[in-house]
This record gives sequence, C-alpha cells and structure tokens, in this order.
Amino acid sequence: MFRRQGLSPTDMTALSGAHTVGQARCFTFRDRIYSNDSNNIDASFARQQQRTCPRSGGDDNLAPMDVQTPAAFDAAYYDNLMARRGLFHSDQELFSGGGGSQDALVKLYSDNPALFRIEFVAAMVKMGNINPLTGSAGEIRANCRVVNS
Repeated sequence: MFRRQGLSPTDMTALSGAHTVGQARCFTFRDRIYSNDSNNIDASFARQQQRTCPRSGGDDNLAPMDVQTPAAFDAAYYDNLMARRGLFHSDQELFSGGGGSQDALVKLYSDNPALFRIEFVAAMVKMGNINPLTGSAGEIRANCRVVNS
C-alpha cells in the first residue's frame, strides 16, 4: 500500500521515527505488554509499562512512545527497538535482531542520528507530496485505524 504511494521501506522506517515523541493510550499497546512473546519484548520494559497500563481498565492512561527521551526528536527510538523496547508491536517489527529486512537500517539510524534526520525529512517531503483523496472520493476518519462506517 505504501509502495503504491511512492514510499519505500526506508521511507517507512524513517517515518516511524516520529514515534520518538509523544504518548500513546494504553489500549493501543496493551496486547504487546501482556503477550507471552518474550523474544519480542524486553521483560523489564513490559513490567514497567504494566504499572501504567493494567490488564483491564485504564484505556486512556498514557505512556511515552520513547521511554528514553520522550520529549526530544532524536534517534533514541531506534535504540529502544534494538533493546526490544518498542511500545507498539508494529514499531518492534522494524527490528527483530535476527537479520530482518530493516534491522541494518534501524542500527544505522541508532548509530548515525544525523542520517536519520536527513532521511526523515526526505520521507516527510515525499509523504507530503502524496495527493490525498478529496470530496466524495475520500474521508476524514474519526479513528485513523478504522474506516468510517
């Protein structure tokens, strides 16, 4: 889908770095922190997030998407992924540590924050040039993850 819009896997990995700032509501990451997939999440990170996000209730509780530097736009997001501390499952998919397709790029951005910033800007420009659907051909979603019914 992203490729049809002219965005490459490199663009998507760079754009995901926007998750270095901001917070997420508990219901968006609860499944990840209570999963039994210990290969995909650092156990101490999961326990830390569970203090903010109980197994049930607290859907609107907030947690920083970047536990290291939640208010700074930097490459710490990629450090988190390499330590299996990505808040969202979709983020953690960018780095498996087992030679996945984006592992080398995540490591490169972690090691070279200046390159991350350059490629993030280039990907944002590309994304900004995508022609949105307008009028009856498009919709403004009430929830960005779900098509309006």
